[in-house]
Amino acid sequence: MIGTISPLLLAATRRLEAAGIGADEARVEARVLLETALGVTRTELRLRPEESVTPHDAARFDALVARREAREPLAYIAGEREFYGLPFFVSSAVLIPRPETEFLVEAVLRHIIGKNNARVADVGAGSGAVAVAVAANAPGDDVHVWATDVSSDALAVAEENARRHNVQSRLTFLLGDALAPLVPFAPFDVIASNPPYIAPAEIETLAPEVRDWEPRLALGTHADALHFYRLFAGQAPRLLTPGGLLAAEVGQDQANAVAELWRGAAGLQNVAVTNDYARIGRVVTGQR
Repeated sequence: MIGTISPLLLAATRRLEAAGIGADEARVEARVLLETALGVTRTELRLRPEESVTPHDAARFDALVARREAREPLAYIAGEREFYGLPFFVSSAVLIPRPETEFLVEAVLRHIIGKNNARVADVGAGSGAVAVAVAANAPGDDVHVWATDVSSDALAVAEENARRHNVQSRLTFLLGDALAPLVPFAPFDVIASNPPYIAPAEIETLAPEVRDWEPRLALGTHADALHFYRLFAGQAPRLLTPGGLLAAEVGQDQANAVAELWRGAAGLQNVAVTNDYARIGRVVTGQR
């Protein structure tokens, strides 16, 4: 793959299509991979379609295309994914942030409007997308977010993203499982989570980008896909302030089951479901 930019992009697009990636996605992804290989912006690349590529850069591009041919997610190869208008560093230690998780951020931000010294917990922070987006977009400068994860590698990614967006002073990172690390810091105005919600058997049916590359620990390891929602129903209310919000992202077709579970829980009221862009129930909320 040595030559000018246009032929390189065409050849890479055809390789990605042959690997099972849709034509439209393949064209976009080939361009992103070449931008990554050359270290240029989208605009810079478009201004030089007939410019020659050095053998070194062509070899680097070829290696990146080969990784995507193996169905490694583009975000891991590029090392970045945009979420809530912010660029986030991602690695194979964390799930790749999804657009539907932005609805979880919105639920948190709505609840803390007008609150002084708002205290927010993000359970299972992963890349820190939710925690950092909340800290960066919260009204005022007195919000504080406690972000937990069972993976120290994931917390390292989250800490890097906090530094990247200059909100590290608003975050405390805690290593530990589920709600346990939060107990000494309670109560919170909001406890939010995008927990693992895919049963192990279902993971095998997912796209190879997810099934073969994203961390299983963050996808789901419990045969009961609602495990964490049951845990939250039983333990979260006592960690919330009166009127405090419990908010969680749910998987497709899980919203009604989680809502009913929370409606039957002692200490939760005003349980509601928010739909995502595809009108799928995506965030369930309840109040202490």
